[in-house]
Amino acid sequence: MAPNIPFLKNLGLPDGVTHPTWVVLDVTGPYPERQPTQPLQALLNRTDTIESLQARAEALADAGWLHGVLVRISEFAASPATAYAIRGILERLGEKKRVVAYLPQITMTSLIAASGASEIAAPESADVMLTGFAVEPTFMGAFLKKNGIEFENLRIREYKAALTRFSEDHMDDANREQLQAYLSAIENAWVQDMARARGVTEDTARGWLDADLTSAAALAEAGLINKVAYEDELVGPATRPIAAVIELLLSQFDRPNPKDDRIAVVPVIGTIISGKSKNNPIPLPLMGGPMAGSDTVVAALKRAKEDKATKAIVVYVNSGGGSALASDLMHREIQTSEKPVVVVMGEYAASGGYYLAAGADKIIASPYTLTGSIGVVSGKPVMQGFNEKHGFKPEGVGRPRALMYSASRPYSEEERGHIEKGIGEVYDRFITRVAEGRDMTKERVNEIGRGRIWSGADALELGLVDELGDLHTGIQRAAELAGLGYDAPVWTATPKNHGPLPEFVKEVRDAAQVQVWPFGRERVLTWFDQEVKVR
Repeated sequence: MAPNIPFLKNLGLPDGVTHPTWVVLDVTGPYPERQPTQPLQALLNRTDTIESLQARAEALADAGWLHGVLVRISEFAASPATAYAIRGILERLGEKKRVVAYLPQITMTSLIAASGASEIAAPESADVMLTGFAVEPTFMGAFLKKNGIEFENLRIREYKAALTRFSEDHMDDANREQLQAYLSAIENAWVQDMARARGVTEDTARGWLDADLTSAAALAEAGLINKVAYEDELVGPATRPIAAVIELLLSQFDRPNPKDDRIAVVPVIGTIISGKSKNNPIPLPLMGGPMAGSDTVVAALKRAKEDKATKAIVVYVNSGGGSALASDLMHREIQTSEKPVVVVMGEYAASGGYYLAAGADKIIASPYTLTGSIGVVSGKPVMQGFNEKHGFKPEGVGRPRALMYSASRPYSEEERGHIEKGIGEVYDRFITRVAEGRDMTKERVNEIGRGRIWSGADALELGLVDELGDLHTGIQRAAELAGLGYDAPVWTATPKNHGPLPEFVKEVRDAAQVQVWPFGRERVLTWFDQEVKVR
């Protein structure tokens, strides 16, 4: 029997129906990782995130009055790793409710997410785009040189491609090799996921990519979806969107007691920089968007470590790295924790993102995660030709080495040797941290390092990660390490005195602080080129 809640009378249900039997859950957009600070906020959060979707799915799973959930996946722009996390959410929801995924647009990534549902349907007119995976980075070396700008690119080692888009006019063989290997690995993960979800062999699932499937009817005949149907044919008149029943879900929601034993989540999202976290609104390649500052992340980790109720820490990483210094400071705070620390990798946990992860007790990655890139890079633009062309004439006074990072001239041979010595020391420190954290020899880390990227699945085979999974998996492992139940409360740790400024005020404030080069005076980076966007 439905609870006696007045708002139910305003739902416009058919005569004789006291409560909805189905709920429509929309899954749309990119699904960023922005973390609401507690579960109630996640449930009410207007911006769709993995956390808010998880909270809604958990509430729906526990709703005794509900029969099924129609998950409408449209205009889905999330990464394969995020889709993999959504797949897990739907699988867990399906253990208690009937879950049907409805796909107006059928893509590689939307199918990953939908495969968590026991049934998949699409309209007759569905847009089908089963194209496999590919990337298309743009190389700007020739364009920059044409305009009088060249780029110094010193790197360790051959696979480290963070600055090659700016220094070269084409993709080198090592970069092409690692990108193709990564794409092959995530295609294999897609095949395995589809085969398990649809109850077919991997050969059958792989054949779908070469079968030239162009319609929902063809997909149904091949067994990739269950049926061809429009949305109104899937649900009855007692179906309502989740927004209409949120009050009913809230009626069963218990607020966690902050004194209960709990697990802290610390997010590390975006380019890693020294100082405080900020958001860069400048739309430049690799420089825009969120930036994870070492001061902010370390302060959040310290707060979680000092909080008496917190028994374990989960660090969620979605970063291609950045500052070598900031990455090392974060690693140190994780590595010295007396409480168990589990790192969960999102779309990226590469270079500095892997550096900090190496200090954790356990590392969880999605099979679609891009990780590794254990290498170091340093460089600068050289504006000499541009300055001459446009009549600019910088005049240096003082020690030449003090101006070695000036864009007005290339490095001298002595300066280049000085920088190569420095990045060599950083690389040695990097592989030492990984060797100690992963119980490997430095020689073995160097073999699988050299700046090379790996998929999460390949990283598991190499011993760089411990398990394939998502944030839910990571929280479960943290609970096990701390001796807690899987239902232990979870909270997002932020620095003390984080401040009450509204979000839009913070972004205006931060925008005034951001420079075009976000790393300050630092030129030694453990950084991966995030221009690699899988399509």
